[in-house]
Amino acid sequence: MLKTPMLLVTAVLVAGAALVHGAVTQRWGVFAPNPALTERLHALEVRHTDWQPTDVPTEMPTNERSTATSRRYVSAAGGQSCVTTLISGIPGSVSTHTPDVCYVGSGYRALRGPKKETFEVPGGGTAEFYTADFEKRTQTKVDRVRIRWAWSTTGTWVAPDNPRWQFAKQLNAVPVLFKLYLSTPLADPAGDGGPPEDDAPTRAFLAAAWGQFSAAFGGGK
Repeated sequence: MLKTPMLLVTAVLVAGAALVHGAVTQRWGVFAPNPALTERLHALEVRHTDWQPTDVPTEMPTNERSTATSRRYVSAAGGQSCVTTLISGIPGSVSTHTPDVCYVGSGYRALRGPKKETFEVPGGGTAEFYTADFEKRTQTKVDRVRIRWAWSTTGTWVAPDNPRWQFAKQLNAVPVLFKLYLSTPLADPAGDGGPPEDDAPTRAFLAAAWGQFSAAFGGGK
């Protein structure tokens, strides 16, 4: 006697979960991106003093219906470097797969974070983003990296507490979500055991990168 009601409840729960997933990934929606904006952001090369870009393979994971572009920048004078990775696509795909999950899954150890930080960007405004430090040791080397990431739909970079559901609320108005990663080599630990600080040239490049990617939403370069 109880089997039929239980089956009905199960069917409703499964159907509801499928509808939510389909809505979040826009599986049944009309995908209407702004191709000019997407192309402009993926083509953007950060211009800052003597930092020179080189296209590199993307190491960050991508999901269905998303595109990624990565460039490595190196300062000719000081040797500092930064890898920028821009991912664009439907919100259900781009809002997930953050480094605190993916890097640990690929053999890195989380040293600290993620925590939220805010940068003032050139020209006014701020960028809010997550920061986390990772380390991977092999028999021949130690790879230590600091990764910052944030999302945007309008040019303001934000770090929501729950990005998947935050951007799911905007599905009808926001067909494309952008996620920006800025990755830099991590210096040796500070003498007091605290996290190492980014040097001034690196911080200046990071501010320029956040600011120029923000400006590109409005057509600026």
